[in-house]
This record gives sequence, structure tokens and C-alpha cells, in this order.
Amino acid sequence: MKLPPLRALQCFEAVARFNSFSKAADQLNITQSAVSHQVRQLEEYLGESMFNRRGRTLSMTDMGERYYEEVSQSLANISTASQQIREGKSGKIRLALYSSLAVKWLIPRLDNLRQQYPEIDLSLNMVADEPDCSDQVADCFITVNPPKRNFVSQFLYAERLYPVCGKKLWQQIQDQPLPDALWQHPLLSVQSVYPDSALGEDWQRWCELGGFTLPKTATVHYFSHMLMAAEAARYDQGITLLNHYLMNDQDRQHNLVRIPMHDILTGDNFYFVYKKSRAKQTDIVKLGRWLKQQCYDQEVYGYDQDLDGPE
Repeated sequence: MKLPPLRALQCFEAVARFNSFSKAADQLNITQSAVSHQVRQLEEYLGESMFNRRGRTLSMTDMGERYYEEVSQSLANISTASQQIREGKSGKIRLALYSSLAVKWLIPRLDNLRQQYPEIDLSLNMVADEPDCSDQVADCFITVNPPKRNFVSQFLYAERLYPVCGKKLWQQIQDQPLPDALWQHPLLSVQSVYPDSALGEDWQRWCELGGFTLPKTATVHYFSHMLMAAEAARYDQGITLLNHYLMNDQDRQHNLVRIPMHDILTGDNFYFVYKKSRAKQTDIVKLGRWLKQQCYDQEVYGYDQDLDGPE
């Protein structure tokens, strides 16, 4: 099906709306002669006159008025659909992020988001690996590998790992010298921390940073993702290295204990990411500002409070 040129329809709609070729030209930022040419092309295509021209007097024909009613609504629908693809629907935001970060860090804070920004309707898409930064997946993302082009990337935090165990296990080692007491229990290693390295690389690097060697006799159990290792530690099945953002207040009070030893930077930085075309979408801007504040509070009031170890 052959359709009239979109530019001609835009010019016709503007002339009809303003009842003026000159005002339509100003609105479209083109010359009046260009507007006249486009409207004439449309009339030739349709085989109908859209306007009555009598000197300086301009009015629409009956056919022009009927056509305007259809065209104006269609152009408005195209504009709305295009804006929604570029910027998303106002108030409705889809955020894709790692499952562990969503479960242990973001979800416990959602009530705070709703209290501050009740107008934001946030839905979460939890992913096990790197999210594909596509509109088909979400409107915005938390990732350690932000796209290089056409996206805004806001730094959230640098990942640190520290040793963690369950409370019962801590009771067994708290009065023993460290790190020797650790080697008496299984070490829970997470492959996704250094996915391109050998098994147990997280513990190897942590030991090197501390200036000691991981004993060859140490028992190491391997997990694909940190959330599983954290759950195993919670049930006193061993000691793991946990992202400091994945140990919430409930864990500190009832389940997990941070062992008072050094932490290690993994080299992964987490970013809040969205398309540049959505940089002025108010709800995404608000969400980014709220995430930054939550990370700041975590670093100042959450992580630093743990530096002295368990009570």
C-alpha cells in the first residue's frame, strides 16, 4: 500500500491547524514555499483540494476537514508512540539488575523509594548474568559493563568483598587466631566474581592481599553465584567472601557475621545505566538520584559501621 509522504502530511496538518501557510512554516522551521509545495504534492496524490484559496483568505474544503480529523489524530498517535519508545511511559519504569543485588540490597529498600516517589511504578527484571541493555529487556539497568555509546552511566559503587560466616561458626573461631582459624572450615568460593580465572581465585587474591598463602589442605566448595554462597554461609556451611552490599541489616542481626579481617576490591564498578534519549525522563532521573543516595548511605552508615567487626 502506497502512502503519502509523511512530510506532506505534517505540512498539511500544520496549515490546517493554524489556518495559515506562513504560521505553519514558522512552526515547522521551513520556508512558506516549501510548505505550499508539500501541500500541493499531497493534493495531487489524493486527487482532491484540501483548501479553498481566495486571495489572502484560506479555508478548508469539506474533504480537507474530514481528512484533517483523521490525519491529526494519526500524527498524534505516531508522536506518542515514538516518544514512549524513546523515553518510556511516564511513571512506569523497568529496571534490570543482578538477582543477588535485587534480593539482598534493593528490595529491602523499596518502601523508602515508594515513600519518596509514590508516582514511580517500578518493576524489576532480575538477571543472573550481564543484562542486555535493550528496550526489550528494561528501561534502565544496573550493570558493571555499561555500553560505550548512546547511554548515560552513573557510578554507584565499587565492589568490595569481606569474609563472612554464620553466627554458630563464628562462635567456634572467634577466640582463635586469624587467619589460621579459617582454614579449619570449608571456604565457599564464587566463580562469578572472577569468571575468567581459575576456581578459587577470589580466595587466592584475598589471601595474597593479606600477605599470607592459602593452605593446600584448605577445603573449598564452589558456587556459580554469590547469593548461593551467602545462603550456604548463613546456614554455617562455611566461610564466604561477600559483596558488602549483599549483607543487609537482618543478616547482621540474625544470620551473618563479618569476620574482622581485610576486604578486597574486585575491580568491578556498578553503574546505573539508561539511554541518552531518556536523559530528561523525570522518573528515571529521580530513580538514579535515589539509587545514588542509597549507595552513599550504604558506604557512610552501613559499610563503615562494620569495620570494627562483630560485637
